[in-house]
Amino acid sequence: MFKPEKIREDFPALQRKIRGKPIIYMDSACMSLKPIQVINAINDYYVNFPACSGSRSNHELSQEVSERIKKARKIIKKFFNAPNNGEIIFTRNTTEAINIVAKSLNYDKSKVLTTDREHNSNLVPWQVLAEEGKIKHEVVKSKTDHSFNMQRFEKMLDNETKLVSIVHTSNLDGYTTPVKEIIKIAHEKGALVLVDAAQSAPHKEINLKKLDPDFMVCSGHKMLGPTGTGILYGKKEALEALRPFIVGGDTVLETTYTSHVWEPVPQKFEAGLQDYSGIIGFGEAARYLSKIGLGKIAKHEEKLKRILIEETESIQELETIGNKNYSGIFNFNIKGINFHEVAGILNAQNIMVRSGVHCLHSWYNAHKIEGSARASLYLYNTEEECIKLAENLKRIAKLA
Repeated sequence: MFKPEKIREDFPALQRKIRGKPIIYMDSACMSLKPIQVINAINDYYVNFPACSGSRSNHELSQEVSERIKKARKIIKKFFNAPNNGEIIFTRNTTEAINIVAKSLNYDKSKVLTTDREHNSNLVPWQVLAEEGKIKHEVVKSKTDHSFNMQRFEKMLDNETKLVSIVHTSNLDGYTTPVKEIIKIAHEKGALVLVDAAQSAPHKEINLKKLDPDFMVCSGHKMLGPTGTGILYGKKEALEALRPFIVGGDTVLETTYTSHVWEPVPQKFEAGLQDYSGIIGFGEAARYLSKIGLGKIAKHEEKLKRILIEETESIQELETIGNKNYSGIFNFNIKGINFHEVAGILNAQNIMVRSGVHCLHSWYNAHKIEGSARASLYLYNTEEECIKLAENLKRIAKLA
């Protein structure tokens, strides 16, 4: 049985009090809290084997680092059920992972397709390449209900499309794009597919064998892991076709003054000294989530979202952003009160939400919305917390 109260015991940040009261943390779409198991795994590196991996040194401490990194890679590969021909590359975050693909791909075909609800990390790299004249970048507009427009996508997808780079779950409203169908259709046209799973990986099961993307990216800091960690998953043949743009130490097997020989994938893309403690912590985060079960986490979030919707339906001044029926994210405005002010009032009650445009400037500009407040839910949130948020929103609405 899923017991968030028991889970909360693993999170030190939830044990502290501010102004004499416990905190209600609802900003996990930006940054998840960290369980003690992850914190201990990070500390274990610095206390017991704070050395370079075996590729740089050859002693017991370095060998232990190498073994822990190998174990973390194996845990994460299993977490996503990656196929045998797939590789996990460690990166600093989703942004870096997308940029590796964007800067390293051979654009023998010119077009790259994205959607109109992409995070800046999956928008700006393609805009820059378009400005440089290397690609044509086109945006697939959503339907009026903010869902993916498959008919429009199929019309825009053609033989010139090199890559479809698409968000899996939106940090706007929690909407999940039908990526499995998109991948199938794109592959039939000979296009590669990159899935931005930054907002889906922490909350739902991702089976890479079944989805079959060419690339998938996500960040550790959104799924209970350390900051500055992430992955680029890729099919081996797709990764081998990339020419790395971050190069140097650990990316090569051999050099002369005039030549070099690349390391095999994944080391070919892991330039320089890595964040060993972060990688180990990321592996522990994936292990922790696997133990609880992503299916249970998803159901818990759906339940909490329903409570929020029911408890706030009577607030006439409240406007939801995107589609409120998707789980995990409750994005809203209160008429007559600035979204930053709403977040500030909630913060005074120790309810921590995010306010602004959430790295979705393009979507907000297109819809002529200045910004919004966003509550994002995770495995450690409770029904009582959702009710407290709703009660405070009712009080704030009376100020409008």
